[in-house]
Amino acid sequence: MKRDVRILLLGEPKVGKTSLIMSLVGEEFPEQVPLRAEEITIPADVTPEKVPTHIVDYSETEQTEEVLQQEIVKANVVCVVYDVTQEESIEKIRTKWIPLVNGGAEKGSNRVPIILVGNKSDLRSGSSMESILPIMNQFSEIETCVECSAKNLKNISELFYYAQKAVLHPTAPLYDPEDKQLRPMCVRALSRIFAISDQDNDRILSDNELNCFQKLCFGNPLAPQALEDVKTVVWKNTSDGVQDNGLTLNGFLFLNTLFIQRGRHETTWTILRKFGYDDSLELTDDYLHPQLHVPAGCSTELSQQGFEFLQRLFEKYDEDKDSALSPAELKNLFSVFPYMPWGVDVYTAAPVNEQGFITQHGYTCHWALTTYLDIQRCLEYLGYLGYPVIAEQESQTAAVTVTREKATDLEKGQTQRSVFLCKVIGPRGTGKTAFLQNFLGHSLSKPHNHSGALSYYTINTVQVNNQEKFLILYEVDMDTEFKVSGAACDVACLMYDVSDPMSFSYCASVYKQHYMDSRVPCVVVAAKADLPEQRQLHRISPAEFCYKHSLPPPFAFSCMGFDSSSTSIYSKLAWAAMFPHLNGSDMSSTSFWLRVTLGAAVVTVLGFSIYRALIRQK
Repeated sequence: MKRDVRILLLGEPKVGKTSLIMSLVGEEFPEQVPLRAEEITIPADVTPEKVPTHIVDYSETEQTEEVLQQEIVKANVVCVVYDVTQEESIEKIRTKWIPLVNGGAEKGSNRVPIILVGNKSDLRSGSSMESILPIMNQFSEIETCVECSAKNLKNISELFYYAQKAVLHPTAPLYDPEDKQLRPMCVRALSRIFAISDQDNDRILSDNELNCFQKLCFGNPLAPQALEDVKTVVWKNTSDGVQDNGLTLNGFLFLNTLFIQRGRHETTWTILRKFGYDDSLELTDDYLHPQLHVPAGCSTELSQQGFEFLQRLFEKYDEDKDSALSPAELKNLFSVFPYMPWGVDVYTAAPVNEQGFITQHGYTCHWALTTYLDIQRCLEYLGYLGYPVIAEQESQTAAVTVTREKATDLEKGQTQRSVFLCKVIGPRGTGKTAFLQNFLGHSLSKPHNHSGALSYYTINTVQVNNQEKFLILYEVDMDTEFKVSGAACDVACLMYDVSDPMSFSYCASVYKQHYMDSRVPCVVVAAKADLPEQRQLHRISPAEFCYKHSLPPPFAFSCMGFDSSSTSIYSKLAWAAMFPHLNGSDMSSTSFWLRVTLGAAVVTVLGFSIYRALIRQK
């Protein structure tokens, strides 16, 4: 809502503009009326809407037309005052004052709202509305007309209340008075609100859902009879507004149309603002991007509240209850967005079922991925989904946990994190992409069901010490320069191709340049272990290199098949990420890495034998 309201009074000389202001402030009709009242500021605590209000008078005698134009630009609302006893002053509304205020504004744009004020009603027995209604029908920016008397103090407070209301609860963004229907932007916003409030996704707001909605927006549920009265009104005026004793979307839209037509714009605006909308019917930046401080060395994860909210959302849109979201169900879930947030890469980034649909587990994984990699985008997504309203939280930040600094984890020798990032680094053709897809149980030999490039990220869960942890694998693009900042991660996976004699040299170079003096644990993976092994044309062998730099021995990996030897590497990477303080001599011990594999098949006999021989020599 606006921080303050600026009201400008215009009209012909002697219609009583200044008298109205003086009567409001003094609470009595002034004996002496100046040519123009000075600008008056009414404090927030004495106004109905609790907003500071500035009232500005205009005098043709004292001020120039240039000053008038400046005041019109600054005004939030203009009160055009006329004398109810003078038809000429009424005609000037149409011919002079409204064109002066909004003459340059095109139809449908944000015109300045206008309140027509008929003063001196004490001097006329009847009403002037017969002459005013044609003018109101001609100009859609006219919010209302108030007849008052500065002398008798009749409707003075009401006049300025309606002026405030025209600014804080404007009609123009919501309703087209010519077509007598809601504007498209308003329909879009209310449709999103309806979808969020429809907790069971049956396209109907039940009594329970209506009461939850009422309580969220207005603080109190509706009485049973009031609820029935609302549905009765909708049922009598629409053909499809009530279904199965609940309110349909068309019924919900009709109800808000009725509020506006009856001058209760504030009801619809209360709903819209509760769900994050501004005066332009766009979600505010404060709503979509609440402030969240993430210190250096910390990461972001979903909180328990965040996970629970997203799980309820999954269950709401999993219409066939198969624990997976089909493309249609996923589109329905994201219908409250102005865009589709997940692309086809989601199907190669997280676990899917045999049909290629994102599973409940994959859905959770992908949310963990988004939260870790791009917290601002995650907060935006949760905002569109209505998290602050449905979860009754001040903002989406309640759905997120900021982890402890990694330096503290290293000092204490333990971590509370549940999401870890592993960068997979190696020369082109090593099998990095296959390594990532193998983590999801995918085989590159079987084409996936979704067109588009494979994701550079994959995420899944692994068991470490009987705890489930999320592991993110990121395939480093070797066509992009590998900078120091790009080396940051929780664990580095240095991968070489055992069948390519030139392959390991690249890994050795990357390790020496970026990881040798860092505290990032490294694991060397000997890929394509199902192929004949070639002697690496490096100064020393991979096993000797690992021994020299206190790294665990190279882990033989093949994506041909999904046995324990092809999957235990992922647990090994998660272990290294969880216990970075053991990076170094302790990590190179045989017993440590036997524990890491958690009973999985031991690495290739040849590589491990060489490593044990080196240890004995030492």
